Amino acid sequence: MGCDGGTIPRRDELVKTKKKPEQKDKQAELAFKWKHCAIRQLPLQPPVVGCSLGRLYTKESVLEGLLDRNTLPDSAVHIKNLKDVRNLNLTPNPAFNGDRAEKGDGYTDRVAMSSPYICPVIGLEMNGKYKFCFLWSCGCVMSERALKEVKSWSCHKCQQPYEDVDIVVLNAEGDDLELMKERAVLRRITQKKSKKRKSSDVCMTTGGEGKSSEGDDRLSASRKKIKKEDKVVPNLMNNPSDDPAYKKAKSDYSIAKDPRASEVFKSIFTSHKSAVEQDRAHWVTYNPFYN
Repeated sequence: MGCDGGTIPRRDELVKTKKKPEQKDKQAELAFKWKHCAIRQLPLQPPVVGCSLGRLYTKESVLEGLLDRNTLPDSAVHIKNLKDVRNLNLTPNPAFNGDRAEKGDGYTDRVAMSSPYICPVIGLEMNGKYKFCFLWSCGCVMSERALKEVKSWSCHKCQQPYEDVDIVVLNAEGDDLELMKERAVLRRITQKKSKKRKSSDVCMTTGGEGKSSEGDDRLSASRKKIKKEDKVVPNLMNNPSDDPAYKKAKSDYSIAKDPRASEVFKSIFTSHKSAVEQDRAHWVTYNPFYN
C-alpha cells in the first residue's frame, strides 16, 4: 500500500488533521443581498419596496406574505401591513447588462457584473460595496456619501423635505441595524402625534373640543344672537301690535301720521302737505292728476 519505493509520505497523509471551516465568499453574499428579494430569495423585480430595517423585497412577494403569513420568514415578521414598507424610487444603471443573453462559450462572473441601480447624485453602483440609504418620506434611494457631501434637508432627487429619522440604511447590520430599529419607533411616535394634531384641527373647524379662542368668541357671539332672536320672537307672538309690519298692514295706517317716517320719505306720497302745491307729475310715481 505504498511507502515501498523510496516515497516519502507527507504528514497530512499519515495523520488526520482538522479541516478548516469553509469560508463564505463575502462578495457573493453581498451581491445576493442587494439583488435578491429577502422573502423569496429570487432576483428583485420592480416594483421594489424596503422595510424600516432596510431590507429589499419584491412588492409582489410582500403581498403574498401578508395574505399567507406562514410564507413569511423570520426576517420579515415585523411587516404587518403595507404601511410597514415603502415603495423605492430607484435610479436605473445605464451600464447594466444583466438582461442580455449569456454566451455559452465563456465564464460569466455574476459578482463582478454591474449593479442594476446607481446613486442619482454621484453615480455609485448599488452593489453592497458602498452604503446606500433611502428616505422614508419619499422613497428615493441614494448613497450615504451623497447625503453627507450635499448637506441639505430636502431630497436631492425630488426636493421633498425630510428629517433625520427618515433616513433608512439599506441592508443594515450591527450598529446600523439597532439604529434603524430606534428610528422606526420614533417614526411611529411622530405619526401618532401628527394624527392627533389633524384630529384636533378637524375639531376646531367643526366646533368640537380643542377650538381656539377666536373660535370660542365667534361661537359665543352666534349663541347670543340666537338667544336674542329667541327672546324677540315670543314677545311679538304675545304682543303682535308691537310689530311694525303688523301696524302697516292695518287699514287705518297712514305714512303721514307715522312718527318713525322721515319728511323726505313722506314727501314721496300724495298725502303729504307738499303735494297740494304740486302742479306737475310726481317725481317718483306717475300721477295723472298733475298732467
